[in-house]
Amino acid sequence: MTAIGVFDSGIGGLTVLRALKQVLPEEPFIYLGDTARLPYGSKSPRTIRNYLHQNVAFLEGLGVKAVVVACNTASSVLDGEKVSGIPLYGVIEPGARAATAACPGGVVGVLATRATVASDAYRQALMRLNPEVQVVSQACPLLVPLVEEGWADDPVTEMVLQRYLAEPLHANVAALILGCTHYPVLKHVVQRLVGPHIQVIDSAQTTAQVVRDDLAAGRIPKSTNSGGIKVFTTDMSPAFRDLGARILAPYPIESWSLADL
Repeated sequence: MTAIGVFDSGIGGLTVLRALKQVLPEEPFIYLGDTARLPYGSKSPRTIRNYLHQNVAFLEGLGVKAVVVACNTASSVLDGEKVSGIPLYGVIEPGARAATAACPGGVVGVLATRATVASDAYRQALMRLNPEVQVVSQACPLLVPLVEEGWADDPVTEMVLQRYLAEPLHANVAALILGCTHYPVLKHVVQRLVGPHIQVIDSAQTTAQVVRDDLAAGRIPKSTNSGGIKVFTTDMSPAFRDLGARILAPYPIESWSLADL
Protein backbone atom coordinates (compact mmCIF):
# COMPACT_ATOMS: atom_id res chain seq x y z
CA MET A 1 0.00 0.00 0.00
CA THR A 2 1.34 3.43 -0.92
CA ALA A 3 -1.50 5.59 0.36
CA ILE A 4 -1.20 8.72 2.47
CA GLY A 5 -3.05 8.48 5.78
CA VAL A 6 -5.16 11.33 7.16
CA PHE A 7 -6.99 11.43 10.47
CA ASP A 8 -9.20 13.69 12.55
CA SER A 9 -11.62 13.29 15.43
CA GLY A 10 -14.51 13.49 13.00
CA ILE A 11 -15.56 15.07 9.75
CA GLY A 12 -13.44 18.21 9.85
CA GLY A 13 -10.28 16.56 8.53
CA LEU A 14 -12.09 15.87 5.26
CA THR A 15 -11.54 19.56 4.45
CA VAL A 16 -7.80 18.83 4.58
CA LEU A 17 -8.22 15.63 2.56
CA ARG A 18 -10.10 17.57 -0.12
CA ALA A 19 -7.23 20.09 -0.32
CA LEU A 20 -4.73 17.23 -0.57
CA LYS A 21 -6.74 15.61 -3.33
CA GLN A 22 -6.86 18.88 -5.26
CA VAL A 23 -3.06 19.10 -5.46
CA LEU A 24 -2.33 15.35 -5.48
CA PRO A 25 -5.13 13.81 -7.57
CA GLU A 26 -3.06 10.74 -8.46
CA GLU A 27 -2.35 9.79 -4.83
CA PRO A 28 -4.52 7.29 -2.91
CA PHE A 29 -5.65 8.28 0.58
CA ILE A 30 -6.93 6.48 3.67
CA TYR A 31 -8.96 8.62 6.06
CA LEU A 32 -9.68 7.79 9.70
CA GLY A 33 -12.44 9.68 11.49
CA ASP A 34 -12.36 8.89 15.22
CA THR A 35 -16.06 9.63 15.56
CA ALA A 36 -16.57 7.40 18.60
CA ARG A 37 -14.30 9.64 20.70
CA LEU A 38 -15.02 13.10 19.36
CA PRO A 39 -14.70 15.89 20.28
CA TYR A 40 -10.99 15.90 21.12
CA GLY A 41 -11.05 19.55 22.16
CA SER A 42 -12.43 18.87 25.64
CA LYS A 43 -9.93 16.09 26.44
CA SER A 44 -6.70 16.28 28.47
CA PRO A 45 -3.29 16.42 26.71
CA ARG A 46 -2.52 12.90 27.95
CA THR A 47 -5.72 11.50 26.44
CA ILE A 48 -5.12 13.35 23.17
CA ARG A 49 -1.59 11.91 22.95
CA ASN A 50 -3.00 8.42 23.48
CA TYR A 51 -5.51 8.96 20.67
CA LEU A 52 -2.73 10.32 18.44
CA HIS A 53 -0.57 7.22 18.95
CA GLN A 54 -3.51 4.83 18.44
CA ASN A 55 -4.69 6.54 15.25
CA VAL A 56 -1.21 6.66 13.72
CA ALA A 57 -0.65 2.99 14.63
CA PHE A 58 -3.93 2.03 12.94
CA LEU A 59 -2.97 3.83 9.74
CA GLU A 60 0.56 2.41 9.83
CA GLY A 61 -1.00 -1.04 10.10
CA LEU A 62 -2.67 -0.35 6.76
CA GLY A 63 0.72 0.41 5.22
CA VAL A 64 0.50 4.17 4.71
CA LYS A 65 3.69 6.01 3.75
CA ALA A 66 2.90 9.24 5.65
CA VAL A 67 0.22 10.58 7.99
CA VAL A 68 -1.39 14.01 7.94
CA VAL A 69 -2.69 14.85 11.41
CA ALA A 70 -5.70 16.79 10.11
CA CYS A 71 -6.74 17.82 13.61
CA ASN A 72 -5.50 20.98 15.29
CA THR A 73 -6.06 19.54 18.77
CA ALA A 74 -3.94 16.46 18.01
CA SER A 75 -1.39 18.61 16.16
CA SER A 76 -1.02 20.74 19.30
CA VAL A 77 0.59 17.78 21.15
CA LEU A 78 2.64 16.64 18.15
CA ASP A 79 5.67 18.89 18.67
CA GLY A 80 8.58 16.78 19.87
CA GLU A 81 6.36 13.71 20.22
CA LYS A 82 7.94 10.47 18.98
CA VAL A 83 5.02 8.76 17.32
CA SER A 84 6.14 6.97 14.18
CA GLY A 85 8.95 6.17 11.81
CA ILE A 86 7.02 7.60 8.85
CA PRO A 87 6.59 11.32 8.11
CA LEU A 88 3.89 13.09 10.15
CA TYR A 89 2.38 16.42 9.14
CA GLY A 90 0.49 18.66 11.55
CA VAL A 91 -1.74 21.57 10.55
CA ILE A 92 -0.73 24.26 13.06
CA GLU A 93 2.61 25.33 11.58
CA PRO A 94 1.21 25.65 8.02
CA GLY A 95 -1.72 27.67 9.38
CA ALA A 96 0.62 29.98 11.27
CA ARG A 97 2.75 30.46 8.15
CA ALA A 98 -0.29 31.38 6.09
CA ALA A 99 -1.37 33.91 8.73
CA THR A 100 2.02 35.61 8.98
CA ALA A 101 2.24 35.81 5.20
CA ALA A 102 -1.21 37.39 5.02
CA CYS A 103 -0.65 39.64 8.02
CA PRO A 104 3.04 40.48 8.55
CA GLY A 105 2.07 43.03 11.20
CA GLY A 106 -0.90 43.63 13.44
CA VAL A 107 -3.12 41.28 15.40
CA VAL A 108 -3.91 37.66 14.49
CA GLY A 109 -7.00 35.99 15.90
CA VAL A 110 -7.30 32.24 16.47
CA LEU A 111 -10.57 30.32 16.78
CA ALA A 112 -9.87 26.85 18.18
CA THR A 113 -10.94 24.16 20.62
CA ARG A 114 -10.31 24.55 24.34
CA ALA A 115 -7.43 22.06 24.21
CA THR A 116 -5.72 23.83 21.31
CA VAL A 117 -6.05 27.22 23.00
CA ALA A 118 -4.76 25.80 26.30
CA SER A 119 -1.76 24.26 24.53
CA ASP A 120 -0.66 27.73 23.34
CA ALA A 121 0.54 26.01 20.16
CA TYR A 122 -0.68 28.68 17.74
CA ARG A 123 0.76 31.60 19.69
CA GLN A 124 4.12 29.83 19.94
CA ALA A 125 4.14 28.99 16.22
CA LEU A 126 3.20 32.55 15.27
CA MET A 127 5.82 34.03 17.62
CA ARG A 128 8.53 31.83 16.10
CA LEU A 129 7.68 33.24 12.69
CA ASN A 130 7.17 36.84 13.83
CA PRO A 131 8.11 37.81 17.41
CA GLU A 132 6.20 41.08 17.03
CA VAL A 133 2.85 39.47 16.31
CA GLN A 134 -0.04 39.89 18.74
CA VAL A 135 -2.33 36.89 19.14
CA VAL A 136 -5.91 36.78 20.41
CA SER A 137 -7.20 33.23 20.94
CA GLN A 138 -10.83 32.27 21.41
CA ALA A 139 -11.99 28.80 22.49
CA CYS A 140 -15.10 27.68 20.57
CA PRO A 141 -16.32 24.43 22.16
CA LEU A 142 -19.76 24.47 20.52
CA LEU A 143 -18.62 24.64 16.90
CA VAL A 144 -17.47 21.04 16.39
CA PRO A 145 -20.81 19.54 17.52
CA LEU A 146 -22.69 22.01 15.31
CA VAL A 147 -20.61 21.05 12.26
CA GLU A 148 -20.98 17.34 12.99
CA GLU A 149 -24.75 17.85 13.14
CA GLY A 150 -24.69 19.49 9.70
CA TRP A 151 -25.84 22.85 11.10
CA ALA A 152 -23.32 25.03 9.23
CA ASP A 153 -26.04 27.28 7.82
CA ASP A 154 -28.40 27.19 10.79
CA PRO A 155 -29.22 30.52 12.52
CA VAL A 156 -28.15 28.99 15.84
CA THR A 157 -24.62 28.51 14.49
CA GLU A 158 -24.48 32.12 13.35
CA MET A 159 -25.56 33.31 16.82
CA VAL A 160 -22.85 31.17 18.45
CA LEU A 161 -20.23 32.49 16.03
CA GLN A 162 -21.21 36.07 16.81
CA ARG A 163 -20.47 35.41 20.49
CA TYR A 164 -17.13 33.76 19.75
CA LEU A 165 -16.05 36.49 17.32
CA ALA A 166 -16.77 39.37 19.71
CA GLU A 167 -13.35 39.39 21.40
CA PRO A 168 -11.22 38.98 18.24
CA LEU A 169 -13.21 41.74 16.52
CA HIS A 170 -12.84 44.01 19.56
CA ALA A 171 -9.06 43.45 19.30
CA ASN A 172 -9.12 44.61 15.65
CA VAL A 173 -7.58 41.45 14.21
CA ALA A 174 -6.23 41.71 10.67
CA ALA A 175 -6.31 37.95 10.08
CA LEU A 176 -8.32 35.16 11.66
CA ILE A 177 -7.10 31.55 11.77
CA LEU A 178 -9.72 28.81 11.76
CA GLY A 179 -7.75 26.68 14.22
CA CYS A 180 -9.82 23.52 13.92
CA THR A 181 -10.30 21.52 10.75
CA HIS A 182 -14.06 21.44 11.36
CA TYR A 183 -14.24 25.22 11.09
CA PRO A 184 -13.61 25.62 7.31
CA VAL A 185 -17.12 24.23 6.85
CA LEU A 186 -18.20 27.51 8.51
CA LYS A 187 -15.75 29.74 6.63
CA HIS A 188 -18.39 31.40 4.48
CA VAL A 189 -20.39 32.34 7.58
CA VAL A 190 -17.32 33.59 9.45
CA GLN A 191 -16.19 35.70 6.48
CA ARG A 192 -19.61 37.28 6.18
CA LEU A 193 -19.68 38.11 9.90
CA VAL A 194 -16.17 39.61 10.08
CA GLY A 195 -16.30 41.42 6.74
CA PRO A 196 -13.99 41.45 3.71
CA HIS A 197 -11.22 43.45 5.42
CA ILE A 198 -10.25 40.50 7.66
CA GLN A 199 -8.54 37.54 5.99
CA VAL A 200 -9.98 34.23 7.21
CA ILE A 201 -7.37 31.47 7.06
CA ASP A 202 -7.57 27.71 7.28
CA SER A 203 -4.49 25.53 7.06
CA ALA A 204 -5.83 22.93 4.63
CA GLN A 205 -4.35 24.42 1.45
CA THR A 206 -1.00 25.25 3.07
CA THR A 207 -0.70 21.78 4.61
CA ALA A 208 -1.50 20.18 1.25
CA GLN A 209 1.23 22.25 -0.39
CA VAL A 210 3.80 21.05 2.18
CA VAL A 211 2.93 17.40 1.46
CA ARG A 212 2.98 18.03 -2.29
CA ASP A 213 6.42 19.64 -2.05
CA ASP A 214 7.80 16.68 -0.08
CA LEU A 215 6.48 14.28 -2.72
CA ALA A 216 8.07 16.36 -5.46
CA ALA A 217 11.38 16.40 -3.57
CA GLY A 218 11.33 12.63 -3.09
CA ARG A 219 10.99 12.77 0.69
CA ILE A 220 7.82 10.69 0.28
CA PRO A 221 7.62 8.10 -2.52
CA LYS A 222 5.10 8.85 -5.23
CA SER A 223 2.28 6.39 -5.75
CA THR A 224 2.11 4.04 -8.70
CA ASN A 225 -1.53 3.18 -7.97
CA SER A 226 -4.74 4.97 -8.84
CA GLY A 227 -5.73 7.76 -6.49
CA GLY A 228 -8.74 6.42 -4.62
CA ILE A 229 -10.13 7.35 -1.19
CA LYS A 230 -10.96 4.85 1.55
CA VAL A 231 -12.68 6.05 4.72
CA PHE A 232 -12.64 4.40 8.14
CA THR A 233 -14.58 5.60 11.16
CA THR A 234 -14.66 4.35 14.75
CA ASP A 235 -18.44 4.79 14.83
CA MET A 236 -20.64 4.62 11.77
CA SER A 237 -23.05 7.50 11.26
CA PRO A 238 -25.33 8.14 8.26
CA ALA A 239 -24.95 11.88 8.86
CA PHE A 240 -21.16 11.56 8.65
CA ARG A 241 -21.41 9.68 5.36
CA ASP A 242 -23.80 12.20 3.81
CA LEU A 243 -21.89 15.31 4.90
CA GLY A 244 -18.54 13.67 4.19
CA ALA A 245 -19.53 12.88 0.61
CA ARG A 246 -20.59 16.51 0.11
CA ILE A 247 -17.31 17.87 1.53
CA LEU A 248 -15.20 15.58 -0.68
CA ALA A 249 -17.20 16.12 -3.88
CA PRO A 250 -16.33 15.66 -6.69
CA TYR A 251 -13.87 13.04 -5.40
CA PRO A 252 -15.61 9.67 -4.95
CA ILE A 253 -15.15 7.48 -1.88
CA GLU A 254 -14.22 3.89 -2.75
CA SER A 255 -15.28 2.36 0.55
CA TRP A 256 -16.55 3.09 4.07
CA SER A 257 -15.41 0.76 6.85
CA LEU A 258 -15.57 0.53 10.63
CA ALA A 259 -12.19 0.81 12.38
CA ASP A 260 -11.46 -1.15 15.55
CA LEU A 261 -8.75 0.69 17.45
